[in-house]
Amino acid sequence: MSDATSSPPVRLGAFIGGLAVALTAGYLIGKVAPNDPAQPAAHNHGGTKTTAASPGGGHDHTAPAVTGFAISQDGYTLVPARTTFTAGETAPLSFTIAGPTGKPVTDFAVKHEKKLHLLVVRRDLTGYQHIHPVLGEAGRWEVPLTLREPGSYRMFADFTTGSTELTLGADLTVPGVVTPQPLPAPAREAKPGGHDVTYEGTPRAGSTQPLLFRVFASGSPITNIEKYLGAYGHLIVLREGDAGYVHAHAETDLAGGAIKFWFAAPSPGRYRAFLDYQVGGTVRTAEFTMQVGPGPATG
Repeated sequence: MSDATSSPPVRLGAFIGGLAVALTAGYLIGKVAPNDPAQPAAHNHGGTKTTAASPGGGHDHTAPAVTGFAISQDGYTLVPARTTFTAGETAPLSFTIAGPTGKPVTDFAVKHEKKLHLLVVRRDLTGYQHIHPVLGEAGRWEVPLTLREPGSYRMFADFTTGSTELTLGADLTVPGVVTPQPLPAPAREAKPGGHDVTYEGTPRAGSTQPLLFRVFASGSPITNIEKYLGAYGHLIVLREGDAGYVHAHAETDLAGGAIKFWFAAPSPGRYRAFLDYQVGGTVRTAEFTMQVGPGPATG
């Protein structure tokens, strides 16, 4: 998905070995230090939470926390039926969410028109997919999945059951010779499916900032953006290195024709942002690399 020159091929074993270090560290962060002060405290999948007036006349919004490091959390466990796939072949991805009793959960709340949102991306943050499996008998979810390139992938299951809202993650493997793609340079413009999508705003670590995305066709702004899954846009942000996951949703209304989000990064560094939006019944995904700077000085 990147236009940058690929680095030399490496064998999958070496690639996964290196990634295992980041995964282990991320898992420990998610399990041992959920209240890391560098991370926002609340996971706000369902939208933004207004707390107080912010500088500039807007509102201070509680940002979604980074999640997806753990396969098991708060008594719930993601249980994939298979984790190995063949490059380029479509095969069913089947899994359950085991509850505190060990039995598969069957009662899920509908959030943004779906009972579960599934994200899949390779660990170099390429091959992004936002898909929606079907809940079958005995709490088993299933969806056809095609992973086109060899490598190590991360699946994120984002769901709510009862009063518990979680994003659990698990690794998927596609054997073969892997050519890791370098993250594209930070840019404020993407070109999905004949559109030009730009964003305004400067994300900073630990400081909630507005991000406004505008969609153009042939140089003219598109004003008929349609709601998709109950919102004008869905923004997934993944951190480089450990694929830490943030799922934010747009404001209820467009802001001067722009899709508006509130976002606070957990730490400085580079992130890959995926904006899903719909025009004319077609869903497109605009991809951006964001460079996040340090937050404001305190003390």
